[in-house]
Amino acid sequence: MSEQAASATNVTVDKTIATFESVAELKAAELREWQALPAHERLRAVSELTLAAYRLKDPSFHVPRLERTLVRVERTKR
Repeated sequence: MSEQAASATNVTVDKTIATFESVAELKAAELREWQALPAHERLRAVSELTLAAYRLKDPSFHVPRLERTLVRVERTKR
């Protein structure tokens, strides 16, 4: 077992249980939690959710990222 894998089990996890009076209060708390995350973590989460949705649509879909077409446009020299 690598040293990195061994240290991963020693990470403290926040196990706070929250209760909410309404669904609207829950949604507001979720929104505040998402907004507190850095932009790169939110983008990573959106990417993971997008890929999960594609896998639901087509289980054989297994690419590590969305593929894009590369287009090269040559410009005339000025």
